Amino acid sequence: MTASEPQHSIAWINGTWGQPAELALPLSDRGLQLADGLFETVLLHHNRPCLLDAHLRRWEQGCELLGMAAPPKRPWLDPLIQEAIERLGLAQRYGAMRLNWSRGDGSKRGIGLDQHSANPSRHRFWLTLQTHTPTFESVRTWISCHEYRHASSLMSRCKTFSYGQAIQVRREAQQKGADDGLMLSTNGTLCCGSSANLVVQRHGQWLTPPLSDGCLPGVMRGQALKQGLMQEQSLSAEPQPGDQWLLINSLGCRTISQVNGEPLTNRGNGETLWRSLLPSHSEISLPP
Repeated sequence: MTASEPQHSIAWINGTWGQPAELALPLSDRGLQLADGLFETVLLHHNRPCLLDAHLRRWEQGCELLGMAAPPKRPWLDPLIQEAIERLGLAQRYGAMRLNWSRGDGSKRGIGLDQHSANPSRHRFWLTLQTHTPTFESVRTWISCHEYRHASSLMSRCKTFSYGQAIQVRREAQQKGADDGLMLSTNGTLCCGSSANLVVQRHGQWLTPPLSDGCLPGVMRGQALKQGLMQEQSLSAEPQPGDQWLLINSLGCRTISQVNGEPLTNRGNGETLWRSLLPSHSEISLPP
């Protein structure tokens, strides 16, 4: 890349900045070997991380659930985020930032945890930031016949490194001629997409599955519930007449045009809903 070409991504680990493809983790890291870690994907806009406090709360709660040390706090993260924005030259573009926290190096082979497994000095943090364009295009979906979201699993409540199931859900959908996959809960109700929460507009009301059905506590989902724009309700896999289905996460909102080949209503208001959940003020800003 020449000096005149803009960067599209940057990463930081252990005090070193570089390209994500150039920096490295130790091969002994449990996040690399066992997917033993948690992450947050945060939207950046106008040089500001959107809903960062909500992301950090979920990150910390996930660590507590899984017996990990608490992740880095905001006072430590803010200067690092600002430097990443400056180095990338994000300006007015959107960005997608990923905050990663692994349990670090294990003291022995295998999955076992020792008495120091929750020691923060053994954990490992790294950050990546890349330019991003929010996604709002419609998608055709297929409900997976093989993969289910476990309603009572702690893992269903945490944003872990382990995305093997989501990859297979999307792969199955694409083999069926769809774009993305949906998952049922182990209790038989509709749960979520491969990498987004499910939202259904029915009779003028926005609905989303409850956490007890196994869905991830998504940040945008949480904002909609907090603002009173949405209600929790268990949903069957069969669309009702006039339903509009959406897949929403921090990086965009896509209208579902088909589920298992059956066309669904598209009212064209997914982007409006998504943008209404973003903060209208700065969470952090670069110094003048």
